[in-house]
Amino acid sequence: MNDVLITWAGFARASEQLEHLKTVGRREVAERIRNALLTETNAGESADYLGAREEQARLERKIAELERRLAQSTIVEPDGGNGILDVGERARLQDLETQETVEYELVGSLEADPAAGRISAASPVGRALLGRRKGEVAVVDVPKGRLTFEILSIETPHESHAAAAAAAAG
Repeated sequence: MNDVLITWAGFARASEQLEHLKTVGRREVAERIRNALLTETNAGESADYLGAREEQARLERKIAELERRLAQSTIVEPDGGNGILDVGERARLQDLETQETVEYELVGSLEADPAAGRISAASPVGRALLGRRKGEVAVVDVPKGRLTFEILSIETPHESHAAAAAAAAG
């Protein structure tokens, strides 16, 4: 079994998403199926009914995949304060070519969202940053060329695992 690294906050978000799919998502799909059965004389061949059944199958696959990935997850909590960039920590970086400053939080693959500044520690950039210290330079080859970042700062999120666990529990 491959462990999936995930932060407490990511675990809470994924658990909330799973609960939403299992309750609201299933209820909405069941309602679509029910409506198709009530409005069609030959519901078994109805486009609405068949579409709703396909949506139900997609929803159940998504639920099963999320359950599987959460079951395989290893929740990581950054050491914080040791000065070494780890999963769950945020780094402020300077692109040495463009001089642009960016921030990334290193997370597990299940919770990666590059548009929100959360990059997977398993991604090329994440691997190049993982284990680095403030002031070090990380070089990473990407499809568009080579990126060179200097690590300006490393921060550990203030949210505790207890708070995230409480949020996941409801």
